[in-house]
Amino acid sequence: MTLTRRHLLAAAAEVGALAAVSRALPSGLFAQGGMSAPAGKEKLIIRSVRPPDYEAPVALLDSSITPFDSFFVRSHLPPPAATDEGSWALQIDGEVSAPMSLSVDDLRRMPSTSMTATLECAGNGRGFYQPAVAGVQWGRGAVGTARWTGVRMADVLKRAGIRSAARFVVMDGADRPFGSMPDFVRQLPIEKAMHPDTLIAYEMNGERMPALHGFPLRAIVPGWEGAYWMKWLSSLRVVDREFDGFWVSTAYRYPVKRVAPGAAVDPKDMAALSGLAVKSLITQPLDGATSAAGTVEVGGFAWAGEFDITAVDVSTDQGATWAPARLTGERMPYTWRRFAYSFDATTPQSYLIMSRARDSSGRVQPITPPWNPSGYLWNAPDSVRIEVT
Repeated sequence: MTLTRRHLLAAAAEVGALAAVSRALPSGLFAQGGMSAPAGKEKLIIRSVRPPDYEAPVALLDSSITPFDSFFVRSHLPPPAATDEGSWALQIDGEVSAPMSLSVDDLRRMPSTSMTATLECAGNGRGFYQPAVAGVQWGRGAVGTARWTGVRMADVLKRAGIRSAARFVVMDGADRPFGSMPDFVRQLPIEKAMHPDTLIAYEMNGERMPALHGFPLRAIVPGWEGAYWMKWLSSLRVVDREFDGFWVSTAYRYPVKRVAPGAAVDPKDMAALSGLAVKSLITQPLDGATSAAGTVEVGGFAWAGEFDITAVDVSTDQGATWAPARLTGERMPYTWRRFAYSFDATTPQSYLIMSRARDSSGRVQPITPPWNPSGYLWNAPDSVRIEVT
């Protein structure tokens, strides 16, 4: 499909309209008829109705593995109609010697693998940017960690016989375009598609992949932002050049140099997003909590995509000084790491607690993240304010 200026303007208008709707919604309610969220997602904040975008309150994110009912939902288009595994087919074609169609049963008969990985929407934290940008106004909860089980994408592609011309794998799902929104299609460089940690998953946390999370098949692209984790995966096309669709050539792109807040950015000064920023999240105490004078326990998680978390510092004096937190729990690639810190709050007053993570590449959370026109990769130090009485 060739996108004209009219298509792009229409798509931008749709995104803006969805953002306006989501900002107007009361937490936990649909706009239409005051209906509650779908079964299992009742505790989540509704950011968009159609398509469904649900955010996890921070209070639900204090476990190393995020359960289904606490896991955020990001959708670009309405989910496909209900189906069953038996009628599903994954098409593999393009620059391959043996185009094929694989059923879910075919995939389940292949060697399986599991991995724990943290999934984060690139727009998590978008609602904090100033000036504001269009899009789903996520707060802090468009992130979660799960145990994913399936087959290596490399094994599927090798089975089809990749030709030497292969440069990208174009992924498409069965979600349904609506209005003027283009079909949601993404691409992976062939090196990432063939990486042994990139999966086609059919289970999440030991259960069949839930419908809202991509049943029956979902791409798992650990360390990269969530738009690559294609839900309802139905097609892999191996190609010899970059895909020119809207969601690759226009969306999910980031300035290659700093720009002034609110400035327009020339497309030639944008590059495709891939990895995640270094980031931390305080999950205890909760913002607005009240505590008796004494020792205050602080905890949370930090993550950095393809890099390891090497340190988390905590400040209790509005960033004037910082002290190292303890990194606890198991250290695993692509997965958030728990941190813990305690301090004596003997004076009754208001305390601003902040966390700042560092990763194995040397990146540190900046006090003010660079502004960008799509509101991606917000990663200022996290903060909560508590009252000590």
